[in-house]
Amino acid sequence: MSVYAGNTMRELERAVQSGTIEQQLPPSQVVIVRDGPVPEEMQRYLDSLQSTVAVWFAVEYPLMEPPTVTIVPLERNHGLAHALNVGLKYCEYDYVARADCDDVSLPNRFSTIMPHFVGQHKAGHASDDTIDVVGSAIREFQGDEDHPGQVRLLPAEGKELERYARMQSPVHHPSAVFRKAAVLDAGGYPENAGRFEDYLLWERMMLNHAHFLNVPQPLVLYRTNQEAYERRGGFAMFREECRLQWRFLRDGFTNAWEFVRNVVVRAAYRVTPTAIRKRAYHALVERHNVTLGDDQLHPPPAPHGRHNPAAVNDAARTNAGSGSEG
Repeated sequence: MSVYAGNTMRELERAVQSGTIEQQLPPSQVVIVRDGPVPEEMQRYLDSLQSTVAVWFAVEYPLMEPPTVTIVPLERNHGLAHALNVGLKYCEYDYVARADCDDVSLPNRFSTIMPHFVGQHKAGHASDDTIDVVGSAIREFQGDEDHPGQVRLLPAEGKELERYARMQSPVHHPSAVFRKAAVLDAGGYPENAGRFEDYLLWERMMLNHAHFLNVPQPLVLYRTNQEAYERRGGFAMFREECRLQWRFLRDGFTNAWEFVRNVVVRAAYRVTPTAIRKRAYHALVERHNVTLGDDQLHPPPAPHGRHNPAAVNDAARTNAGSGSEG
């Protein structure tokens, strides 16, 4: 994950805790990029985080090795894509999990995702069957994570997901776990690309024939508020959207019809008043969703807010690293 001066201590602490000690399958490494100067309190927290995490594990699970914490300080803020690319260089493992510092990873996030990577390796799949990116559904919340809201689902894989990707991002970025090599082969996150660095990365990877998979369980609580709906609109956002769609057309990711369709739809969505856009957004999300069972919508919490050591898969843990955000 990456953190900058605009983030809050409460959100950062919650994100780190949910992604480490509360996980059924904890990461082996946590990489946090400090994207420019941060308040003194936050800097002290980052400076002491390795010892803090060590204490958490020593108290709860003294026989379990705590994750290594790597803090990467950048002298000035360069933006999310740059922070992610720098942080990726410090990730020591083959698999990297993205995390936003204002979101919450549910306890079964990594234990649900990692078997998709480890299982294919044990099965001896051919290289063209290798899974490169695994994402999940996410559940929105405003303020209180104990009262979550709407679930956002995506197509699972294959042709349906490829068609969907020509219209909208095929992976929820804060839920993504990926093969580090596949991201590097695609050139990493495109920098100076506005607010669509993740979508452009997925485009590059799909053009490289990367294999994507989305699981239906919501494994991340995604923080949202009124400002988030406001940021999705406006002419500045629409201009960025047009540049994105032109890039897709130029790269051959979309055709002329898809380009026109996407621009028209984005124009209608971006320039409408926020209240109408909010209602339209929820209606569109609901349309894409499918009915989930109670076990998927409400995964059981870890006991006492901590992970369950009996669920830890040592083989998967050896290869799992928690990487950089924004």
